[in-house]
Amino acid sequence: MVVDDEALVRSGFRLILSAADDIEVVATATGGEALDAVRRERPDVVLLDIRMPDVDGLTVLGQVRALPEPPVVAMLTTFDADEYVVTALKSGAAGFLLKDTEPDQLAQLVRTLAAGGVVMSPKASHAVWRGRPGPACDDEEAGRVGRLSERERDVLVLVAEGLSNAEIGARIHLSAGTVKDHVSAILTKLRVSSRVQAALLAQRAGLLEVRGGEPGQ
Repeated sequence: MVVDDEALVRSGFRLILSAADDIEVVATATGGEALDAVRRERPDVVLLDIRMPDVDGLTVLGQVRALPEPPVVAMLTTFDADEYVVTALKSGAAGFLLKDTEPDQLAQLVRTLAAGGVVMSPKASHAVWRGRPGPACDDEEAGRVGRLSERERDVLVLVAEGLSNAEIGARIHLSAGTVKDHVSAILTKLRVSSRVQAALLAQRAGLLEVRGGEPGQ
């Protein structure tokens, strides 16, 4: 399902995604229509504009996340450094992507979301982390990050880049299963429940700045 205040954007995303054999766009909606549409259509994935004039994306995100069995929600943004993105991630969004994402990448990003992965457009994520550094880790959080092994830190930074387990494995020459084990250990050590929360903690700990945007290299 695509939620955006602009009809052209809604129709464009529907056209692109409907071209994929394994993806069905069950609905498009404005912000004000979104909650009723989600309840009615029960989509697996919602692509949600973060800035809308009628009901803004953060409000819709909160409404959708409050449902008994909420869909996966990823935020759509036009801006490389949108100050609302970090708030959306902390509020349960599974990632974010720019509206000018290449059409041939869009379907794969939706598949990643449907499979429980995290989508963070590399171009956008660098700008968001750079533009919104946020508060630094407190001592307790820093201690959790400090307990990560060097390999786990490499994996965490790549998680923050939005890579899937298979992509992380290809980057640092590990099997997807081994990466999955590392991610599980990371979530346990950091005491977080999602890859997005782990990525936010990595950013606050300064790991993304330290690695200069090229983790694992």
